[in-house]
Amino acid sequence: MPGQQRADARRNYARILEVAEEEVAARGANASLEQIARTAGVGSATVRRHFPTRHALLEAVSQERIAILAARAQELAGESDSRRALLEWLDDVVSYCVTARGLAAALAYDTPDPAHGNSCSMTLEESAEPLLAHAARDGAVSQEVTVADLIALIVGITLTTERHPDPAAEASRLFRIAVAGISPDAS
Repeated sequence: MPGQQRADARRNYARILEVAEEEVAARGANASLEQIARTAGVGSATVRRHFPTRHALLEAVSQERIAILAARAQELAGESDSRRALLEWLDDVVSYCVTARGLAAALAYDTPDPAHGNSCSMTLEESAEPLLAHAARDGAVSQEVTVADLIALIVGITLTTERHPDPAAEASRLFRIAVAGISPDAS
C-alpha cells in the first residue's frame, strides 16, 4: 500500500501543479489555493502538504520559465558585446515577468521562509553572474551592481505595471529609464 500512496501523491502533485499553472496564468500570483484544490480534485490540506506556502507554489509553477531564462543567460555569456548581452537577457526577464503572471512574485525576495531562500532568484543569480561580471569588467555596468539588484528592479517594475493598460510597453519604458541609471556616465 505505501507504494500506491507514493504514486497517488505523485499524481496529486502533478495535477495540482497543472491546475496551479492555469490558475496563476489566469489570475496571477494571488490565485486562490482553495480553487486550485477544488479544480484539482483534492483537499486544501493536500495542496498545502505539497506546497506549504504560496511562494513555494509560485516557484514550482515558474520553474520551467526560470530554466529557460537560466539557459538563455548561459547562451549569451559568450557574446563579445557584454552590455548588449546583459541587456538582452534582462529584456527577456522583463518580458517573461510581464507575460508569465506570477513569475515576478516568484522572484520577489520577500519570501516568508528565509531559511529556504528563493530558488527561482538564486537560479537566475547563478546563471546571470557571468553575464554581469563580463559587463562589469568591460565597464558597461557599475561594479557595485549585483544580479540580485537587477532582479529586484525587474520585479518592482513588473509588479508596478501589471495593472497598466499596456503592461509590456510600460515595463519596457521603465526598464529603459533604469538602464540609463545603472550604466556608467558616458561623459
